[in-house]
Amino acid sequence: MNKYFTAEETSGIRIDKYLAEEMPELSRSHIQKLIKEKMVCVNGKPVKSGYRLCFDDSIEVSIPEVKEPEIEAENIPLDVLYEDEDIIVVNKPKGMVVHPAPGHYSGTLVNALMYHCKDQLSGINGVMRPGIVHRIDMDTTGSLLVCKNDMAHQNLALQLKEHSIRRVYEAIVTGNLKTDSGTIDAPIGRSPVDRKKMSTRAKNGRRAVTHYKVLERFGDYTYIQCELETGRTHQIRVHMASIGHPLLGDTVYGSSKVPIRGLQGQTLHAKTLGIIHPRTGEYLEVNAPLPEYFLNLLDRLTKK
Repeated sequence: MNKYFTAEETSGIRIDKYLAEEMPELSRSHIQKLIKEKMVCVNGKPVKSGYRLCFDDSIEVSIPEVKEPEIEAENIPLDVLYEDEDIIVVNKPKGMVVHPAPGHYSGTLVNALMYHCKDQLSGINGVMRPGIVHRIDMDTTGSLLVCKNDMAHQNLALQLKEHSIRRVYEAIVTGNLKTDSGTIDAPIGRSPVDRKKMSTRAKNGRRAVTHYKVLERFGDYTYIQCELETGRTHQIRVHMASIGHPLLGDTVYGSSKVPIRGLQGQTLHAKTLGIIHPRTGEYLEVNAPLPEYFLNLLDRLTKK
């Protein structure tokens, strides 16, 4: 399998560090092994790990095929918000993993989609991620877009790359925000301390922009809406934590202790998804209603 990248937003970064950020599914040592075996080419020529990228460098990574486990279709109920011959938008519940990975080969959204859509899923992202164009975290709920064919997948992947897909989230953050609205423009990259986390302090982070506005204040907590201008991994979670207001329940970027009993994971909901339909060319917007746990939490905070 070959993967292609263009160094559009960075210059001077080592090729191994760049690929570690672009391909988080691979370890740094695995990437360095691929480079050593001349499986990584820049502008058509193999390079060493210490090669520093120049603007507009063309990168090709050849990854040997690994036999992936057979992913089975499972009759798991789906909350379908929109569906046609090209795409399906589902309302992902809290606690559901999007695609299979070590430790999660069943019970994922992909297992459910394979049952629901049969053989009508784009094959661009391989056996493990059929139809998956983007993902949201296990504990994030809401709108998730899936493609049924390669035409739709290629079209929407380009919209994602160009940041033209509208994505609006709702969240509850800790603390009382000083302003009613604002914009966080801070680059995000893999944390230099913990590779499982993202950070605004990472070297060679990529530009990330989040616009937020306050919907309601509860003193110790604030109910907000966030609109993404870019789409980096954990963007809202990292950005809100960077200004001192981590998401309620986010034990990765906030406090390790959950202040409200029974809450599991961050309080984040992907409410609105707006795209240009790949076949009709018309704007399509889908909204996912707030989940019950979120509504109950807002009710509890209101009565506090």
